[in-house]
Amino acid sequence: MKAQDAIRTALTGTQQILTMYLQDLSDADLLVRPAPTANHIAWQLGHLIASERGMVSENIPGVKYPEPPAGFAERHNKETASRDTGFGTKAEYVDLFNKVRQTTIDAVGKLSEADLDKPTTGPVAQMAPTLGAMLLLNADHAMMHAGQFTVVRRKLGKPVLF
Repeated sequence: MKAQDAIRTALTGTQQILTMYLQDLSDADLLVRPAPTANHIAWQLGHLIASERGMVSENIPGVKYPEPPAGFAERHNKETASRDTGFGTKAEYVDLFNKVRQTTIDAVGKLSEADLDKPTTGPVAQMAPTLGAMLLLNADHAMMHAGQFTVVRRKLGKPVLF
């Protein structure tokens, strides 16, 4: 297996798990907080979408992501994490997350092994110094948030899925 294949597998696998955890949640469920200061799922989904678009676009020239709705990034920044209104529907988040993730997966397919060793720029460079590390960070990031979704699922009495 080539490195690009492993990265695509990680990105696809975390996409499948994340969307599986959302399948039986309602729009209202996405606004449930497992603790008073925890972020709800709607905000987390927007954060995942915005951060993946930003990280990858900044570091891989020519990647063309679908445009999010107007004001999307502003509704999903640190200042809005404590709000409970102004967020999208589950269908909107899942659709945009899947489109963004597929764009990232497609971009990985166009990279060479040598490209994966190229240095990253911007805020992500400290945490993920190469393109390969940055792409895997996106998979890890989605899985970390999916883990937080399971706590909301338990609070709501939803079945354990994985």
